[in-house]
Amino acid sequence: MIEIETETIPLAQPELGAAEEELVLAVLRSGRLSLGPRAVQFERAFADRVGAGFGCAVSSGTAGLHLALRAVGVGDGGEVVTTPFSFVASANVALYERARPVFADIDPVTLNLDPAAAAAAMTARTAALLPVHVFGYPADMPALERLGPPIVEDACEALGARYADGGAVGGRGHPAVFGFYANKQLTTGEGGMVTTGDAAVKQRLDSERNQGRAPNLDWLDHDRLGFNYRLSDLACALGLAQLSHLDEMLAGRARVAALYRAALAEVPGLTLPCEDRDGARRGWFVYVVQLPREVDRDEVVRALAGRAIPAKPYFPAIHLMSFYRERFGHREGEFPVCENVAARSIALPFFPRMTEGQVARVSAGLRDVLGR
Repeated sequence: MIEIETETIPLAQPELGAAEEELVLAVLRSGRLSLGPRAVQFERAFADRVGAGFGCAVSSGTAGLHLALRAVGVGDGGEVVTTPFSFVASANVALYERARPVFADIDPVTLNLDPAAAAAAMTARTAALLPVHVFGYPADMPALERLGPPIVEDACEALGARYADGGAVGGRGHPAVFGFYANKQLTTGEGGMVTTGDAAVKQRLDSERNQGRAPNLDWLDHDRLGFNYRLSDLACALGLAQLSHLDEMLAGRARVAALYRAALAEVPGLTLPCEDRDGARRGWFVYVVQLPREVDRDEVVRALAGRAIPAKPYFPAIHLMSFYRERFGHREGEFPVCENVAARSIALPFFPRMTEGQVARVSAGLRDVLGR
């Protein structure tokens, strides 16, 4: 019997075309590859898109989170209350400033930081809150804002999302950080953006991303500690091109999510991403499902891989990673909602131009694996 090879469906795939080629080539031909005009244009266009006063383009979402925590006053000995259900960078950035990430459990529906748990985790040393808009669903910002400390929003997965009051995520005034890795709603390859409503914060961010250089950009005058967190004009040109068809890419992601929901809605024990509620709107980043409790997730991932369908555990609980266990003594049972969700979650293939047939193949494969 001849075995027919099945083409692997990508787990993620960026949308790149003629507009991206044109703008990147223009920068190459200009010879101005960094600290050029495209960065300023990208910052202004992105800030306008989310309704923010200012934008600061940086080399990664992680770099943006680091600078944003510094800007709101996080430093040595402080505590940053945040979620254990996230990409590890949202916790690591507190350690960069010799502060401590203090975890609080998550809401079982939205998977975002639970405001009540965050309030219980606060102490006299709390310097900031760092909520993550997990998988593009906006956190309960009004409830978190009422707690009092400065806030840095991790919006790295949430471009296109809207708060319950209808405002775009990133336009609330305090620093919000977006990421532009290749699987995000908008990509610059690597890169990120910090939005803010405060001109003084913008000036500080601009300086610290560029080795602490003075505002007049004098070559040898560095008046504060800084970092090499700039984003090149090549990357900013790519970002500008992506912004020009962002609505189309967001609509494509929403279309694929709707196809998945229709195909997987009746699978026993499978938990799908929460639907939009109370005015909040998700900016689709990944499609993550929670497997039935009795299922071995690793076996499911392996079985899907055997069908040329990649899937990925997403996210592991940060506090149970070896580094955080060893450094802070974290253990199982501290954050039961997070641990339950993290143990059952997998990301399925998801990208704007995913076809109906590809979604059907992934869904049928998952149903078959779970049925066995």
